[in-house]
Amino acid sequence: MGYLSQAADQAKAITKLPPRLLNTYSDWVLSNAAAIGQVEGGLRSLTYIIPGSSHSFAATESLNTGVQLLSLYHDTLLSRALAQSPRRRKQHQSPHNRYTRFYCRKSKTYNRTAITLQVIQYTELLLEMFAKRRGEKTKWRVVIVLEAVKAMCRLILMRLTNSRPLLSPPLPEREAIPEPSNHEDDVIPSPPSERSERSDTGSEQWTMPRTSLTLPPLPSSQDISSYLLSKVLTADDIKPPKALLHRVSGIGEAAEVMYILRPVIYAAAMAYWCQREGSRGKADWRPWLLGLSIEYGARQLAQRDLETRRPGGARGLTQLEREETKKRGWALGWWTMRGAFYENVTRGVIQGVARRLKNKPLLDMVGNIIEDYDFLWDEYYFPTATL
Repeated sequence: MGYLSQAADQAKAITKLPPRLLNTYSDWVLSNAAAIGQVEGGLRSLTYIIPGSSHSFAATESLNTGVQLLSLYHDTLLSRALAQSPRRRKQHQSPHNRYTRFYCRKSKTYNRTAITLQVIQYTELLLEMFAKRRGEKTKWRVVIVLEAVKAMCRLILMRLTNSRPLLSPPLPEREAIPEPSNHEDDVIPSPPSERSERSDTGSEQWTMPRTSLTLPPLPSSQDISSYLLSKVLTADDIKPPKALLHRVSGIGEAAEVMYILRPVIYAAAMAYWCQREGSRGKADWRPWLLGLSIEYGARQLAQRDLETRRPGGARGLTQLEREETKKRGWALGWWTMRGAFYENVTRGVIQGVARRLKNKPLLDMVGNIIEDYDFLWDEYYFPTATL
């Protein structure tokens, strides 16, 4: 019996070990958040600059995927710490973070769905690389399944937000944890809408003799206008989080659904024409024109709905809506790197630039990186995916 009780005690100690390690690691992350962010950025930049040769792409992408997933876990830890920090209310939050954090706290389903979507986006290219080793047919099956799962997640998010347009990314972006200050309680806090940092060339802090309170430093005489504008509350600052994005219905809702389903339709069309006998494969213009027309048509329908339903049209957009519209507009440029346009137009330009950089000091390294990315864009689907 003594041996059994001793074994039970050892088993309990072993089961308590992983939570202790996780708690220790969490505390270490919170106390070194700035340094960890710099390390993550350095590793991520390294994987972008050195994509690897055609035989080592999987190893490089594995490192990139691991960094992205670890960064997502760190974001979760820092978000929890910010929620519990009493100094968080003094910080100004971007409209994107206000909106996404509101729904993450309101709905556990939203939070889990958004995390699932982010994990798929971080791992999709690596999964495609592994699937390609078993043949083109397996690769396209995996691509279609991943796009279908992502589309389902986005439709769920749209349903949970009462038919509001989707944001990219659907989770709050990382914010710096405010460090405690010895004189924090003695400083008169600035309004939460402040967006610009205090000028280093301004006046020094002044302590009032009777109350011993410290006034914040004033800006330099050359920066007074921007300083005053930073103190002004805008309409978006006082709106509730869910009012930062307007609901869509009718044509606007149909346009958003088209935008969500476009990647699935385009991937299915690419899989069909690339494996069809007698076709030109990726150089065939039909899947490219189909995907571009769906995305551009969805954009035009959304603008038409905006002009007919929203007072003021585009002028009635919130800051968050303008930012998302701008992102989607720039994403249309990625169609020059996809399918038939890349095979028939862009690839020749890229290869010509790479050849001109050959046998030149320093520029030769840039040419090698361009060639590596040319192989990546040509062989895989997800490097140019925007959703």
